[in-house]
Amino acid sequence: MVEAAGLDQQETPRLRELDWSILMARAQDGDREAYHRLLTEISPYLRMLVARRIRDRTDVEDAVQDVLLTVHAIRHTYDPARPFAPWLVTIAKRRIVDRLRIHGRNRRREVVLDIVHEGVADPQADVVHDQRHLQAAVDDLPPAQQQALRLVKLQEMSLKEASEASGTSVAALKVNIHRALKNLQKMLSDRIMP
Repeated sequence: MVEAAGLDQQETPRLRELDWSILMARAQDGDREAYHRLLTEISPYLRMLVARRIRDRTDVEDAVQDVLLTVHAIRHTYDPARPFAPWLVTIAKRRIVDRLRIHGRNRRREVVLDIVHEGVADPQADVVHDQRHLQAAVDDLPPAQQQALRLVKLQEMSLKEASEASGTSVAALKVNIHRALKNLQKMLSDRIMP
């Protein structure tokens, strides 16, 4: 179509950008069809931009979606008197950098585990082991905390029911449950990481 009009290849990007600028201006005026066409046309361009920096295909698609969502969220900031492509590329670059930062942070935190790292070959044995630790920790709690924890958390009584069953006020139960959970957290973390 462009060649038939007698235009060379260098003029094609300028025409595309002009078309995108017009589509965005129409979209800002509420033209849904123009907005849909704009998003459809810029998606392959964005995919190409993103793929230059991000290799994982899933991350490329996620980054493109991030850019499209950002364009949608800030479309009102586009000035139709200015070129569209630089505005779009700026948004794309920022979303690409955001995704690379997230990926870098996640990669630094991830630890690759082999089967050798498994504590027990049988996952059910881990559950039994954890239950024993938890039961021992609950048994080590002061009696008032044990009772409050068992009634409200393990037997799933309401605070009112537990108060009547134990002869303890609701406020005292809340305090004992809070202290019990804090103590359990400390005891279990000490047992796991001495």
